Amino acid sequence: MPTLTRSLLRHEFKLTLALLVTALLALGLGLMGSVRPGLQAVWPAAAAGVALLLLKTWCRWQRERQLRELPVPQFLKRKLRETYPHLSGKDCDLVERGLRQFFIACLRSRKQFVAMPSRVVDLMWHEFILHTQAYQQWCELTLGWFLHHTPAEALGARAKNNDGLRRAWYWACRDEAIQPKAPSRLPLLFALDAKLQIENGYHYQADCHDIQRKSEAGGDAAGVYCGSSFSDGSFSGDADGFGGADSSDASDGGSSDSGGGDGCGGGGD
Repeated sequence: MPTLTRSLLRHEFKLTLALLVTALLALGLGLMGSVRPGLQAVWPAAAAGVALLLLKTWCRWQRERQLRELPVPQFLKRKLRETYPHLSGKDCDLVERGLRQFFIACLRSRKQFVAMPSRVVDLMWHEFILHTQAYQQWCELTLGWFLHHTPAEALGARAKNNDGLRRAWYWACRDEAIQPKAPSRLPLLFALDAKLQIENGYHYQADCHDIQRKSEAGGDAAGVYCGSSFSDGSFSGDADGFGGADSSDASDGGSSDSGGGDGCGGGGD
């Protein structure tokens, strides 16, 4: 990463504050007649405002780019295979992609809580955060804040507790051009545990009808969660408009507050 890019990302907050103060100061002095009279008084403030907007837009674009491209420590894959020896190198590459997708969901949600829906991705994330300096630098350049680890979890019956998963689902789907409310397939982050046969993993399925048929026929559909449940407001919570920050989809607005499900908060540190 170029030195200038790294410096701008690391000091985004300070630069934002400086431009904001400059804009307000220029506007105040101008309106008081200390700088220029009339409409010309707003030009210095407007220039600072435009610079602030350009900085925020550029930093947002750069952070998402770095989330897709900035290398992660390769020892994370070695640690992953120590826990799950059956995983291949390509499998570990998929887990890394899933971790990047999770971080993208966090960035797009703008500090609103995003839950981790995969045990295998959670393991890589947890191992990463143990190496504090490398993880702190990664967060600084990609998110702009330190993202604390929270255990993986699955959908529960208590709707208001599902908002974090709902944000993860929405942005993971958007990342792969999947319709969040009518998914034809699962996004990677929600498919990995089943695909990689992770013990005690969280298994999702896009089409709930198959689960219903298995249940009615006496088949084993236990422990399988349905992606389309995220569009059911009575089950999946509100999440401030389904995906949270920047979401354009209207929420179905559930208010259920029934008992918790077995999978909620089921991951381990």
